[in-house]
Amino acid sequence: MTPEHPRVLITGASSGFGEEFARQYAQRGYNLILVARRLELLEKLAETLRQEYKIEVLVEQADLSNIAVVKELHERLTRQGIEIDVLINNAGHGLQGVFLGSKADAILSMIQLDITSLTVMTHLFGQDMKKRKRGQILQVASILALLGVENFAVYSAAKAYVLRLGEALHREFRYDNVTVTTLCPGLSDTGFASVAQQKISPLMRLFMMKPAPVVRAGMRAIDAGRISVVPGLSNKLTAMLMWATPRRFHQAILSWIMNP
Repeated sequence: MTPEHPRVLITGASSGFGEEFARQYAQRGYNLILVARRLELLEKLAETLRQEYKIEVLVEQADLSNIAVVKELHERLTRQGIEIDVLINNAGHGLQGVFLGSKADAILSMIQLDITSLTVMTHLFGQDMKKRKRGQILQVASILALLGVENFAVYSAAKAYVLRLGEALHREFRYDNVTVTTLCPGLSDTGFASVAQQKISPLMRLFMMKPAPVVRAGMRAIDAGRISVVPGLSNKLTAMLMWATPRRFHQAILSWIMNP
């Protein structure tokens, strides 16, 4: 049985996919817990969704790259008796550039958020879901999780971790009636590329997806109990190319596309 007004916790909710997840779950009547660093953007979004959909929206300003903050967030919600029915692990950032030309601190910061934080969030809230024998967890990875890409070495590796973790937990958690699904979007118009200092070519813009269909694909996949999903026809074709061709071939193609 699911609660009458289920709650979804969305990390990285101030923009991009996170903001779109908030809007689409609000349309479903879910109560929201929005987590991100940028408080002003969170509060503006929360007020808009409260007025438009008449739902409860809790705002939690948090820097999830700090594991102590992740634990404090979980403890604070537990003390308030707030149960999470859906966890959207969306928070993360990327970095484009030659590996040896990147600062070690920037690399480690990305690993901390994209891997360590996601793992701890999954562990803490997953335990709660196991006790209740219900829940859904959506891990946001990337199509770059499917292979290593030149000048995206650490990002590709980090998202590969997210994908493989999600695949394993999909089987582990199903015995407790908890669904784990991994979303692997391609290039999307979320502002992520500019933060990652990524160069966007005209060809890349041609295949860039809007956040709304990507989020819908993720939500449909988790509702259907799927292990993972690659949204968009062009991204699906790219994934098929990776599976059907030698690594040296598709790595060269993706390197040419992603590094204009």
